[in-house]
Amino acid sequence: MTHARRAAAQALDLVKVYGRGDAAVHALDGVSLAIPAGRFTAIMGPSGSGKSTLMHLLAGLDTATSGTVLLGDTDLSTSSDAELTAVRRDRIGFVFQSFNLLPQLTAEQNIELPSRLAGRAPDAQWRANLIGMLGLGDRLGHRPAELSGGQQQRVALARALLGRPDVVFADEPTGNLDTASGQEVLGLLHRSVRDLGQTVVMVTHDAVAASWAHEVVLLRDGRLAGGIVDPRPDTVLAAMASLTAPAAARA
Repeated sequence: MTHARRAAAQALDLVKVYGRGDAAVHALDGVSLAIPAGRFTAIMGPSGSGKSTLMHLLAGLDTATSGTVLLGDTDLSTSSDAELTAVRRDRIGFVFQSFNLLPQLTAEQNIELPSRLAGRAPDAQWRANLIGMLGLGDRLGHRPAELSGGQQQRVALARALLGRPDVVFADEPTGNLDTASGQEVLGLLHRSVRDLGQTVVMVTHDAVAASWAHEVVLLRDGRLAGGIVDPRPDTVLAAMASLTAPAAARA
């Protein structure tokens, strides 16, 4: 008998509307899903499908028009701004397309910045393990301008993982990287799940990137449109093609 995997995050009948009246845009229209803990989940869909909006709501970066977002047992929908700030600082890691490193700080200082701001000393053994896994030992004294794009994203990944967050959200993490660097970063995200037990949620438009995930959640027009377990580039491309096909062709 198998047990259902615990949900690290959940969306329950999530609705997000931007604007009002005739100008209202329904970015999300009743989305419900569970993000399994200790797994790598990719979110995909055509442009305007709501994938970035969904990630922002799950990560507590934006608030829903209606519906519920749970991080573990914490209801983000009813949390105050101060509580959301604490959740983002203490329980969520972020990896962005643009790296978001502070140029005046060294790699080491960028990695440790969230911990320092929270008034916590990083766990020395965990920090050493991350630096080793990410191959950053000889780069800690370098500033971002002295690092390649792939190295900068590895610094960002170390920063995201240092606090052992409940979930790491990665928004197009390979968008500014060449193919080789992108594959390296995706491999490291996958390894953080496999070897460290991390939960990773990645928004991407790239079928090859999505194939590193354990499962793909598909969105279209602000609604769930299926999913893929153990995705391969060809199965992801086929699913995306069906999502963008005219309605008559999908019928």
